[in-house]
Amino acid sequence: MDDVLDTPSMTTQIADQSLLLDVSAAGKRLVAVGERGHIIYSDDQGESWVQASVPVSVTLTAVHFPTSTQGWAVGHGAIILHSSDAGESWTKQFDGNLANQQVIEQAEQRIANLERDLETAPEDMQGEIEFKLEEAQFGLEDAEFDAETGPSKPLLDVWFESELKGFAIGAYGFFFETKDGGKTWTNASNRIDNQDRFHLNAINEIVGGSLFIVGEAGNIFRSNDKGSTWERVESPYEGSFFGVSGTGNVNEVLVFGLRGNLYRSIDLGANWTRIHSGNEATLIAAQYGDDGIVAVVGNSGIVLVSGNAGESFQAIVRDNRQAVTSVYLLENGNFLLVGEHGIDISGPTGRNL
Repeated sequence: MDDVLDTPSMTTQIADQSLLLDVSAAGKRLVAVGERGHIIYSDDQGESWVQASVPVSVTLTAVHFPTSTQGWAVGHGAIILHSSDAGESWTKQFDGNLANQQVIEQAEQRIANLERDLETAPEDMQGEIEFKLEEAQFGLEDAEFDAETGPSKPLLDVWFESELKGFAIGAYGFFFETKDGGKTWTNASNRIDNQDRFHLNAINEIVGGSLFIVGEAGNIFRSNDKGSTWERVESPYEGSFFGVSGTGNVNEVLVFGLRGNLYRSIDLGANWTRIHSGNEATLIAAQYGDDGIVAVVGNSGIVLVSGNAGESFQAIVRDNRQAVTSVYLLENGNFLLVGEHGIDISGPTGRNL
């Protein structure tokens, strides 16, 4: 893994036809990321693409631009990349070696704090602290084993509030924060109730300002203060969620994942309604536009389109049946689809033009 974390991505003429996993807007520019460190960008609504200069060759899983020039991409090996020129060139800010070290340091600090608490705790509290101490020691052993294995865990999503403050999340509960544009990243995993270190698959902001994280085993977390604190949301499903999106309306959220499971809430997750997706393919990503348009995409070429802010969807399965991993609603109403096939442009139903 260390080799691909230090080997620049190779230039290829077929980067836009290879596996891509996410797409984001940098102002009017579109930027997509994928396998072998490929990052490509388009200034003509996806008609043509240019490959960016990237210092790593690992698979990149997600990209986000909070401004028209400043953007971040994350991927395997817990890599975090930064661009200050709208995606034309990238520098490395963070990787799995640094991540592992931070997790170890935090575990050691937690053990030291609990040992200190145990010394002064009343007798009726000692059992609870001893239990927490045992858990913390197991956590340290896991972290030390991870460090010996190397930078093996991927980051799976990234979201920035501004060009200074953002979050990167991923496998085994990886959760990192920056407040200085990525100059420093700190382990924030202790902010959420995820003692079993379930995978955190997606993070997004919905209209109204709340942040949601979804992940393995039906886990849903919500923050109403831009990520300073998080609370667990009662989940309508025990299987994994791979995506979370707004609908365009205030306080409305969609969560979706395995076996076509798709749920909608109009009250920040207090109540959920299951939405019939018409398919059992895993759902991965979504985007909403104007006038209630929401598109959700996933495995086996599934594209779901709603005209009523996610209350109902029409499903189509694309002819090539290849996975679609991200979607962007173009200015002309068509969809830019990225995935197993690279780049495709479809009409507003999800079928090719």
